[in-house]
Amino acid sequence: MDLTNYEKKVLYGIAKFPNANDRQLAEKFGIKQSTVSAIRKRLKDEGYYRIHAVPMIQNFGAEIMTVTYTNFNPVIPLEKRIEITEKKIEASEEIFFSMGEEDKGFSIGFAQNYTVIGKINDIRTMTFGSLGLLDKEYPKEIIFPFKESKTYRFFNFAPLLSKIFRIDDDEVEKLNFFPVKNANLSVREKKILCRMVEFPDASSKEIAEKMGITRHTVGRLKRKFMENEYVKMIAIPDFEKLGFKILAFYHINLNPHNPPNFEKDELSNLLLKDFIFFASRHFEFAAISMHLSYEDYKICKTSIIQKLKENEWITTIPTIRTYSLHKAKIIKDLTFFPITKKILKC
Repeated sequence: MDLTNYEKKVLYGIAKFPNANDRQLAEKFGIKQSTVSAIRKRLKDEGYYRIHAVPMIQNFGAEIMTVTYTNFNPVIPLEKRIEITEKKIEASEEIFFSMGEEDKGFSIGFAQNYTVIGKINDIRTMTFGSLGLLDKEYPKEIIFPFKESKTYRFFNFAPLLSKIFRIDDDEVEKLNFFPVKNANLSVREKKILCRMVEFPDASSKEIAEKMGITRHTVGRLKRKFMENEYVKMIAIPDFEKLGFKILAFYHINLNPHNPPNFEKDELSNLLLKDFIFFASRHFEFAAISMHLSYEDYKICKTSIIQKLKENEWITTIPTIRTYSLHKAKIIKDLTFFPITKKILKC
């Protein structure tokens, strides 16, 4: 990682405030606007980050987010397994993120209802089973109904970047990333929202040209979508360029006799800066953390387990799996357009 202090601040600022323009970032960090503009362009051109538009799919007909993880018997090489699953499983519009190693893997998706996810999981189990890939157990699924769950972090790298860049940021986000609201869109609005998700970096002018409408119309509707949180922008840094070595996946079942208070967001006390993803229900949660070293991962894991035990929030052994970012393959990388197109019928 070879970034100047200004570059670190701007990259952190982009992750923290993905909707902020250069002037706003300059004011927040006391840097000249021209400097921010030059740094942002350089970071983007050199691939230090990319922008994704996350549809608030829970407001347009999707009922659940699901996380599925599997242990594999590594009799078939990873590349061959990916070739098979890309055609039969990862091709599903519902899955927007998937990664794996030789002996394990996990995926995250959105779905209209459990029937859809159940069908995908049946195909997954039959495919893995027929190939002899399953290692003594079925794929495990964690269901997060949007109305009955809270997602405190959804690929939010700002806390992690503040930690590795040593930037002061003690804010603990307790807001649910996927609040359920009523949303009604016209046919034209659905099409524009789909284009935003498909081309998150595109300007209003570029989207207008693709759709054959005026730039003013696109700009007005983009502002509406952002203000009403029909879509949220996230900035994803390049793991390799920043030196991250390990990703850890957590699935924790909570003590049914003494669970953390869901309404009072007691689980947010576990939100270390290492976590980029954290979704919870009353009696379980799934999380993803990222680390520069194995020692860093062990410190994070120990802290989480201690807090869970001190509060008597667990009674069973947690499921925690590590992935080497050097060896693991990202099969589907935050691909939101297919499920958006399917749900909105744009």
